[in-house]
Amino acid sequence: MTDNRKSAIAAAIILIGFGIVAYLMPRIVLAVGDYSTVAAAAVAVVFVLGFFMIFWLRARVQKRRD
Repeated sequence: MTDNRKSAIAAAIILIGFGIVAYLMPRIVLAVGDYSTVAAAAVAVVFVLGFFMIFWLRARVQKRRD
């Protein structure tokens, strides 16, 4: 039971963190875009890939523990 609770809390923290960054993403991309449009695109791609990568890595760790 505590395993499910810990997983839910971890997922909630991850989602809240990514939600805050997603809320700020337009400002971040525009700020980086002043220097380089390619870098701004890279920031956006890294954000999207990072979202899925975090959950993929977490699933691998959880699977290894079982």
